[in-house]
Amino acid sequence: MPETSPARAVRKIAACDVAPNRRRGGDIRVLLSPTTVGASTGFTGVLTLQAGEYVSEHYHPYSEEFLYVVRGGIEVRVDGERITLDSGEGIMIPIGARHRVTNFTAEPALVVFHLCPLAPRPDLGHVDTEALPHPVEPVPNVGDR
Repeated sequence: MPETSPARAVRKIAACDVAPNRRRGGDIRVLLSPTTVGASTGFTGVLTLQAGEYVSEHYHPYSEEFLYVVRGGIEVRVDGERITLDSGEGIMIPIGARHRVTNFTAEPALVVFHLCPLAPRPDLGHVDTEALPHPVEPVPNVGDR
């Protein structure tokens, strides 16, 4: 079995130890990223949406986004097309596709997300295309690669 060198240390991150970001809507927590674990190709996190909550429309000019619904149900609007996802279902959103995520159910939705590849700089990774529900929240830092 190969040894783990300090440069390749494995780190465990708990969602409860990551500060929530509500700037774009819902409760977004980036767990595994360049900042938290030294990731070099992408980042992963969890999104919790209460009934009727949404993540405002945006796109990623450098990254594909993968969404997997662990609990509840969501509607994802991708370039105007509405796609419903229930627990146990996932979707890949192509690079540059405008998308918005809404919890259409009466129960909280839990979604795992992953984005890759990373943008050249964090400030280039996300472009908002509608007003933010909580614009005074700080901008999340996923870190440079």
